[in-house]
Amino acid sequence: MKRFISFLFVLSLLSTYIQAQKCMGVNVKSGMGFEMTNYNAKDKPTGKILYTIKEVTNDNGATVMKMELQSFDAKDKPQMTNSYQCRCKGNELMIDMTAMMASQENPMLKDAQMTFTSNDLIYSDIYTVGSTLKDASLNGQGTMGGGMNISYGMTLKSRKVVGQESLTVPAGTFNVYKVTSDMTISNKTVINLSFDFQTVSYRVPEVLWDIKTETYRKDKLMGYSLLTKLF
Repeated sequence: MKRFISFLFVLSLLSTYIQAQKCMGVNVKSGMGFEMTNYNAKDKPTGKILYTIKEVTNDNGATVMKMELQSFDAKDKPQMTNSYQCRCKGNELMIDMTAMMASQENPMLKDAQMTFTSNDLIYSDIYTVGSTLKDASLNGQGTMGGGMNISYGMTLKSRKVVGQESLTVPAGTFNVYKVTSDMTISNKTVINLSFDFQTVSYRVPEVLWDIKTETYRKDKLMGYSLLTKLF
């Protein structure tokens, strides 16, 4: 009987620990997630991406979240499913940069066999207008049809917190910080292709995910995403 009571006590502590997993002060657990809806420059919906926490573990004091990404087209038809990882330690959220690549359509990589190395995208729960954030990058090497070698690169540089404002999206109204960055995407096969973009992320400390994102090329809006659901 005593052993049974002790077992229940340990089980209770374990359950409490699992429920108490936090990321920058936010309670996180399996099944939580968010939905981003994508729009073109003319405000027409082009699809959505559903992000779900599949597992939460602790690794040497860091909270590790295994994420699943599911994309849908404008008719809500499933397109692809990918996975990536986020880590939280102290006041920092570290996002595997494969999440950035997985959320974008890249026909050249559709049938390629790739291995990626990530210099994680880092956010903090403390934002100061005028401050700069660390660069992030993703590099991939692999092969595609016929054994052709292919290299892929994505970099985010000059990341700055440039302002603060109130922003209303389908998921609610938030007091957001505006974070800008310069993004370069490159593909190398027989020829080298490189494209430069400007990106904007709207963030709040109490929400782990983007509230809104915008992508520009040569200062022209190409598209944007809105947080449409938190669950």
